Amino acid sequence: MAVAAASSLSAPQPTAPNLAYAPSRTRILGILTVLTGLGFVLLLGLALFYAPTDATQGQVQRIFYLHMGAFFGGATAFLITVIAGVAYLRTRNLKWDRLAVSSVEVGLPLMTITLLTGAIWARPTWNTFWTSDPRLNSMAVMWLLYAAYLTLRNSLENPERRARFAAVYGILAFISVFYVFIVIRVRSDTLHPVVVGESPVESQAEGGFRTDASMAITLVFSLVWYIVASITLLWHRVRMENLAEHVRELKARLLS
Repeated sequence: MAVAAASSLSAPQPTAPNLAYAPSRTRILGILTVLTGLGFVLLLGLALFYAPTDATQGQVQRIFYLHMGAFFGGATAFLITVIAGVAYLRTRNLKWDRLAVSSVEVGLPLMTITLLTGAIWARPTWNTFWTSDPRLNSMAVMWLLYAAYLTLRNSLENPERRARFAAVYGILAFISVFYVFIVIRVRSDTLHPVVVGESPVESQAEGGFRTDASMAITLVFSLVWYIVASITLLWHRVRMENLAEHVRELKARLLS
């Protein structure tokens, strides 16, 4: 009996997702969705018309309000992947695995926005879309790690093995997110500007970011909006994943 109890703890818990969502949660999700849409319009207005033109970089500096926020939104999603991975390893409940993969599928597009807007900013600033900079290279490695997460998941058919592997992978992959954040704060061979915090480079070549009150307000609003948007998108994505899992289970029952 003791052996049976121990094996039941290590086995995955029932996976059938609950599609009967509480009406209050659905209303909250609807409100968040509307606020996210309105917030994006407000963010564009602040970035284009409220924040002043940067004295050094000119108009291209405005892209930072999309660039930085996208990174923090993606990092929030990847942090949820870590939390979901730990929860799965503790409980073996596959609902946490669905949350983990959903958060990666939300975070990766946001990090793609970070890469693309960074390249757009770099072209007039550094006269190239890409350079061998520690921040850029580490960002590319991070993106590839999470893209590989999705690819490798699809190569594993056993749900328990896939969830266990993905949980460990998702936890370890977050090291790359942390490194991307700190690399410009600890290395002196980077041209990438440090917007918040101290830089090891006294005068960063052609990339200085000087804030005043309106710039700071716009930047903070951007960070908050992207974090809220990532959570809202994740909430929708989890519901889609629950529905997909429900369809898979119905299909398995029909074919059995």
